[in-house]
Amino acid sequence: MAQRPWLDDVEMRAWRSLLGAHRRLLHRLDAELQATQGMSVADYGVLVELSEAESGQMRMSELAERMLLSPSGLTRRLDTLVRSGLVERVRCPTDRRGAFAVLTAAGRERLARAAPDHVDQVRRNFVDRLSRQQLVTLAGALEAVAGEEMDGSCGTAAPAPAASATPAS
Repeated sequence: MAQRPWLDDVEMRAWRSLLGAHRRLLHRLDAELQATQGMSVADYGVLVELSEAESGQMRMSELAERMLLSPSGLTRRLDTLVRSGLVERVRCPTDRRGAFAVLTAAGRERLARAAPDHVDQVRRNFVDRLSRQQLVTLAGALEAVAGEEMDGSCGTAAPAPAASATPAS
């Protein structure tokens, strides 16, 4: 097998910039959301995924896949949300091995309270630091890396860009 060349300066700069920006941004967003809402970005992400799912519920296996977690990792993540009354685990009536994660009314209310702070934090730490053209270019580049254009919520091709404001996930 032919050896692939090392990354050149431009490739290395892009790669390391992506990694560093991702780490710093998530660290800042997590710290700020913890400070203002007492909630981690990861927990917020679970609530967003469930809120966008039909009937506010999703099979545990699908939720784990969307969150890029192992089944045991999702179980640990949900334990706190279940104890807090924000999510319930419900057995699948047609498959005894399956279970659903279900967003509770309290979970919806909690998400609604946290969303304005999170959106403000995303704007301040990310959106407002880039021009509109940079955002368009970055979105296209990251979609190419992800392998397909995603809308960020349900794993389907994104609709045509709109100028509306929606909660950040």
